[in-house]
Amino acid sequence: MGERCPWCGTDPLYVAYHDGEWGVPLRDGRALWEALVLEGFQAGLSWITILRKREGFRAAFAGFDPAVVAGWGEDQVARLMADAGIVRHRGKIEGAIRSARAFLEVEAREGFAAYVWRHVDGRPVQNAPRSMADVPAETDISRALSRQLRKDGFAFCGPTTVYAFMQAAGLVNDHLVGCPARERVAALSSG
Repeated sequence: MGERCPWCGTDPLYVAYHDGEWGVPLRDGRALWEALVLEGFQAGLSWITILRKREGFRAAFAGFDPAVVAGWGEDQVARLMADAGIVRHRGKIEGAIRSARAFLEVEAREGFAAYVWRHVDGRPVQNAPRSMADVPAETDISRALSRQLRKDGFAFCGPTTVYAFMQAAGLVNDHLVGCPARERVAALSSG
């Protein structure tokens, strides 16, 4: 048994996230949308900050129900700007509302999960990084998905944010070679 990826450190919440969630393929459109929105909120911050506030985000954003969030306006933006349980950034809040509207359009047209997963031909990319230096910040695939998301109205989804989303949602397996979670995640990748 090797050592886990070093990015999660020793914080129990971060370790549990690494061991149980990060890289596990998400096939549910709504769960994918939540992951994308949270990655957008993370931009410029550490992931542990978002992870510690994730339940606050879920409460504030109606359980990440895009049908509810899409109908929000300035009153809800003001409410969210006053909510200490989330990251209070007006642009990101407004971006999440725009992204909910975009999600509903994509979901009705083709299904958000299919829309996202087609960028990796429906199967997670199995990388083999030996160190954190081997893990890219973005890839051709994340750049293409980012362009598509922005074209379709999603916000806070640049190629680096999208690559982090792809890692978290299991579109790519970037657990380091030797990490105990690597093979477990790879085994979940048929789908």
